[in-house]
Amino acid sequence: MAGAEVSEWRGSSRAAAAAKLMVGWVALLWALEAVDVATGHALDSYGIVSREPSELVDIVPSAFIHFGFGHVAANSLPLLVFGFLAALGGVRRFLAVSLLIVVVDGLGVWLISPSNTNTAGASGLIFGLFGYLVVRGFVDRKLLDVGVGLLIGAIWGSSILLGISPANTEVSWQGHLFGLIAGVAAAFVFRRRAGRPSPAGV
Repeated sequence: MAGAEVSEWRGSSRAAAAAKLMVGWVALLWALEAVDVATGHALDSYGIVSREPSELVDIVPSAFIHFGFGHVAANSLPLLVFGFLAALGGVRRFLAVSLLIVVVDGLGVWLISPSNTNTAGASGLIFGLFGYLVVRGFVDRKLLDVGVGLLIGAIWGSSILLGISPANTEVSWQGHLFGLIAGVAAAFVFRRRAGRPSPAGV
């Protein structure tokens, strides 16, 4: 009985931590866009301009910058949902997964996006978290996570496929594609080791 109570407490604690993290993350995106608008879009310069060596320092900041409130709004709900579900596995693991996705995605955008384009936004991370969640359950061999991944794939799968299509010229399909690839890779890089329970908070 005591073991069940401890497990339940840890589960609720993780859920609370995941919720606080993602609400704060999305609030930060909105706050940054408000600053961007107030400063005449000065923060847009933190996007990634392809194949410019000086732009490599903007790989991480670009994931937090958006081009207008409509852009932020479009990314807010999927980031909240995917981020919360991913962070339930542990905040530190989630942050490591997110950093890997953002860096790989940013490098991909920098390498293959059209010349003289400025790319920014959280959608690369969103596509990465989608890929991570869909694959994670199979990699970790956890039935519940497999079910979550299949449900997410059924709900958002068609939108993801549209987002990585080169025919979709209204978005950075390059960023979406590399984000998705990075998310799948992250599921393997940060997989749970069989027979080794994770420490609390990981």
